[in-house]
Amino acid sequence: MAKIYPKKSMNDGYSDEYASSNREIFTVWMKSLVINSNGCTVFNSEGRIVFRVDNYETKSSRETLLMNFHGEVLFSIKKIKKLLIFRSWEGHQWINSMLHKEGIWFGVKKKCKFFGRGLVFCNVILRCKKVTSYLKILGLERKLALKIMDCEDRVIAEVIRKQTSSGVSLGEDVLSLVVEPQVDQSLVMSLVLAYAMINNKL
Repeated sequence: MAKIYPKKSMNDGYSDEYASSNREIFTVWMKSLVINSNGCTVFNSEGRIVFRVDNYETKSSRETLLMNFHGEVLFSIKKIKKLLIFRSWEGHQWINSMLHKEGIWFGVKKKCKFFGRGLVFCNVILRCKKVTSYLKILGLERKLALKIMDCEDRVIAEVIRKQTSSGVSLGEDVLSLVVEPQVDQSLVMSLVLAYAMINNKL
């Protein structure tokens, strides 16, 4: 069976556990390794599992937990009931598998789609460490191709269909996640999960 994770990253070196001083490429497999579970598995450039999601409920569940390889919860992402025009999702950080006391870590709001273009636009409000900042997510309707941009429209992470070295796509369930340097990879993965929930892919 062919390996679905990258052979190597574009650069080497981590500045801490979930951030790198260089651009990193991950493989996101939209399958859980747990039998009878929905979720996804994220491999780093060495083929090691970095993040996992194991939902025992059906797809389109109200809440998703992002875990590390050992099963420790890093973030919880929950769908919040709002008006039909603007649906929202909230993310909470966990520390040592305990819910962080500071409350909502980020919020994602889906805006009206761009008419006739098949695009999905989301606003993201970050409340990390009592500092408020803003991001944007731009993706394709009903697909997991997306870009995460900062307030100056610089791309800090991108999800695309993974291809072999010869350019053959590995299918809709196998994706490449590119994360730029000095960006919290666990936060990026949480936003990817929120977007997957928006598109009923998780």
